[in-house]
Amino acid sequence: MVPTAENYDLVIIGGGPGGYATALYGAAAGLRIAMVEKGRVGGTCLNRGCIPAKELLETASVFRTVAGAKEFGVLADAPGLDVPAMMSRKQQVVDKLVNGLSGLLKKRKVDVITGTGRLGPGKVVTVTGGDGATLELTGTHIVLAAGSVPRLIPGFEVDGNVVLTSDEVFELQAFPSRVAVIGGGAIGCEFASMFCDLGSQVTVLEALPGILPGVDTDVVRPVQRAFQKRGIDIRTGVKVTGHTPGPAGTAVHLDGADDLEVDAVVVSVGRRPLSDDLVADGTGVEIDARGFVVVDEWCRTGADGVFAVGDVINTPGLAHIGFAEAILVVKQVLGEAAVPIDYAKVPWCVYTEPEVAFVGLTEAQAKEQGFDVVVSKHQWGGNGRALIVGDTDGVVKVIAEKQADGTAGKILGVHMAGPWITEQLGQGYLAVNWEATVDDVAQFIQPHPTLSENFGETVLSLTGRGLHG
Repeated sequence: MVPTAENYDLVIIGGGPGGYATALYGAAAGLRIAMVEKGRVGGTCLNRGCIPAKELLETASVFRTVAGAKEFGVLADAPGLDVPAMMSRKQQVVDKLVNGLSGLLKKRKVDVITGTGRLGPGKVVTVTGGDGATLELTGTHIVLAAGSVPRLIPGFEVDGNVVLTSDEVFELQAFPSRVAVIGGGAIGCEFASMFCDLGSQVTVLEALPGILPGVDTDVVRPVQRAFQKRGIDIRTGVKVTGHTPGPAGTAVHLDGADDLEVDAVVVSVGRRPLSDDLVADGTGVEIDARGFVVVDEWCRTGADGVFAVGDVINTPGLAHIGFAEAILVVKQVLGEAAVPIDYAKVPWCVYTEPEVAFVGLTEAQAKEQGFDVVVSKHQWGGNGRALIVGDTDGVVKVIAEKQADGTAGKILGVHMAGPWITEQLGQGYLAVNWEATVDDVAQFIQPHPTLSENFGETVLSLTGRGLHG
């Protein structure tokens, strides 16, 4: 830890995406900043979340590609899996990014203090180090960015062997032959896709009526078909009540159904805010019954000069949302013009096979909000690049507002599943957030042959004069 500073412009509790983005953006504007982090900088995203998850998913993609190489006339032996090497590469990627972030924070003269921070009255942050020593930091402004941890469920005590969360999955040195993934949301489906591609027999157990809740049904459908085609057993509307370990693996108990015998269980039912002991009494900061720090649309808490960003507040738990919230906060600290985030129009990506990406209203949401809509959908079977890469699962769907004359007007939502679709959301994101019309977007040229042509074709068809579909 560093000596106590008399006063910082900003003291940040938490070094994940929300916290470090606040530090970097504020330091770039000349603010004097201290950031308190109990572990490595980068938080969950860099160390136990986004980055390691996508690295392992990329390994699964390479494995899948090699296994299907014969389709392209490439004769290769059946691929095998070197799990220690796989995990070593994952860690190399993580370490490179963490080290790069540490260097950038140092270059911008951010004081990174190792320890656990707790906000007290008077905007005083008490930092407790691993050795029990404490120091106090004061700040003109405080940002709470403590992040989140995996949410657990009764009857499934995490042991790192049979019952795992995302934290333990990233440390595996062998993959289970049979795995149950409890939770069919984005993270659960990503794990299901990865385990399947790497040779595990996978069962997804979801309490709700369908997987990927909140995603447009026309996008969920091809993902579900692709999962089933690859042998993933999807069970929806099921309730798990516990498990009983056996000589090999465990028996997962399902309410009203036979036990499911597996070698490992991955609990993936979301994350909870890490707000335990984050603030003392008398600060004016409120924490709700679910553990979220209560903020307004400007990320301001009930205490003057105290903000909160990232997973510790009740906004989408996405790293890029934490980045945006950090910028919003720093602009206010600087007295600059700022605009609250429209959370209904933020970009979402799911790295399953096929990938999913979307922004804006689903068709059902648009109708619920009273919009009369026009919808265009295009599959991938007619896209030259998709055929070339051998990946035609999925759909591109664009939802537009129907105008008085019956033509398509403002684009309300873009929802897609398909090859490398997470890299193609940019056009749709800008269209929805700039409130562009179909005619505004259709005039722009898409390069050929590319996957992005499918978005262009889908919008063009809404003008009433499509080319290929």
